[in-house]
Amino acid sequence: MKTKLAVISIFVLTALCVSAQTVNANYDPAYDFSKVKSFYVDIGTAWGNPTNEEHAKQAVTRELTAKGWTPAPDPSTADVHVMIHGATATKHTIQEFYSGNAGGEDYNGMAVSSHEVSFKAGTAIIDIFDAKTKKLIFRGYGEDEVSDKPEKNRQKIDNGVAKMFKDFPPKTKG
Repeated sequence: MKTKLAVISIFVLTALCVSAQTVNANYDPAYDFSKVKSFYVDIGTAWGNPTNEEHAKQAVTRELTAKGWTPAPDPSTADVHVMIHGATATKHTIQEFYSGNAGGEDYNGMAVSSHEVSFKAGTAIIDIFDAKTKKLIFRGYGEDEVSDKPEKNRQKIDNGVAKMFKDFPPKTKG
């Protein structure tokens, strides 16, 4: 349990507040991001607006490509997997993000936590996993980002993703 709480705690860092949006980002300081060349983006938890979900994937792809990474045609060829989660309901659990059942089946071999965490409606979470180790190496978290309303979001998604990846990739210490 302490390990699970430590893993969740490690992903809470600097909050940036601009208007109603709150964006946080954190990463594994021991991970060498300079070795990453390719990524694959997917929706982990849909929020009921396929158009905006696709826009979110495009926004993440745009930001990571601008940082020098290359989109992979499928997950098997990527160095990292990027999972986007949207919460238009008030409560989700980490397990819901990576597991299809309560028995602990996980997403692509990635560790699943059963620790329950509440997220406000409108929250977007972007997780980046090392494709080989399946280890979570980055988490961006933005409130007031997603909606199930088709007319909302595009500018909020673009702004939130840009804030999450502003200082990305992190510099390796050493």
